[in-house]
Amino acid sequence: MRDPTPRPPDCNAALVLADGTWFWGRGLGAIGTGVGEVCFNTAVTGYQEILTDPSYAGQIIAFTFPHIGNVGANLEDIEATAAAARGLVLRAPITEAASYRATQSLDAWLKSHGLIGISGVDTRQLTARIRDFGPPNGVIAHDPEGQLAKEVTCRQTYEWTETVWNRERGYGLQQSSRYNVVAIDYGVKRNILRLLAAHGCRVTVVPAIASTRDIMRHQPDGIFLSNGPGDPAATGAYAVPVLRELLDSGKPIFGICLGHQLLALALGGRTRKMARGHRGSNHPVKDLQTGRVEISTQNHGFVVDPESLPENVEPTHLSLFDKSNEGLRVIGKPVFSVQYHPEASPGPQDSHYLFERFVRLMGGNA
Repeated sequence: MRDPTPRPPDCNAALVLADGTWFWGRGLGAIGTGVGEVCFNTAVTGYQEILTDPSYAGQIIAFTFPHIGNVGANLEDIEATAAAARGLVLRAPITEAASYRATQSLDAWLKSHGLIGISGVDTRQLTARIRDFGPPNGVIAHDPEGQLAKEVTCRQTYEWTETVWNRERGYGLQQSSRYNVVAIDYGVKRNILRLLAAHGCRVTVVPAIASTRDIMRHQPDGIFLSNGPGDPAATGAYAVPVLRELLDSGKPIFGICLGHQLLALALGGRTRKMARGHRGSNHPVKDLQTGRVEISTQNHGFVVDPESLPENVEPTHLSLFDKSNEGLRVIGKPVFSVQYHPEASPGPQDSHYLFERFVRLMGGNA
């Protein structure tokens, strides 16, 4: 499941329902993910008893009362030796403990019991949804460093052969290929893989944490760096060392969105958080090499600082909204990337030529 809702830059946790509905927020308690049935509880007190009630085994509990945590936690108000619930959802951050019986904060208690929580969720909306349609299954995820790419990447390597959608036949199936592409999955969108396949690429998708050896053993003609969530600096902690080795391989490299930002970091550049971010399907971008203006789809809260790029790296695209960087290329090497989404899902098809450029580079043509 890929997120259709822009991730606010100050969020490091998410609640995702089985029907594709996303709620972003701030994580609390333990780090990780939890899967369960999402239900709500209207109690004003007794949250510790609720979370340890065996009747709530396998459930993620949304508390309708907004101020949870004000009596802290203790070793007495429990209904079982271990927490039964899978996670909790709150409207407001955990309230500071103000009870003589408290031996620790609720946040510390949640951590000690491996319970994952999220605050900042519109629990009124969530409760109404559960009321009207029943309790859905869902997943709750929390990473304090914003390294959410690890949460949405594939768990193992796989081959991709589906091509783009056609009105008459739906999605197609690749019949033949000219080039072998390894796509590093930081949270890749399916239509990107479809376009690579439609352009004659045999696509092998590898997890975000794949090593250089894992990637190169597939003997790629080119390497693709996908989009994905999270702070690029956080994801870069494990991705950048691999990308630097891949740059030394001489293979053509094409990056999109987070892949663009990670490539910039690997080349010695910097990224920064944007005040508002770019989210929409009507963003004008200027190709600095041709002067052509493209209408693009964008969804990012971080941007590459073009002033930080080394001399052998030049900006190639520019946002006509705020003049921020939208692309780069390495002079003398078959390496380039763009900040926006050229796969047109959603959005216009103005930028499909970038996939053709990648294919030409793999064929030895600039």
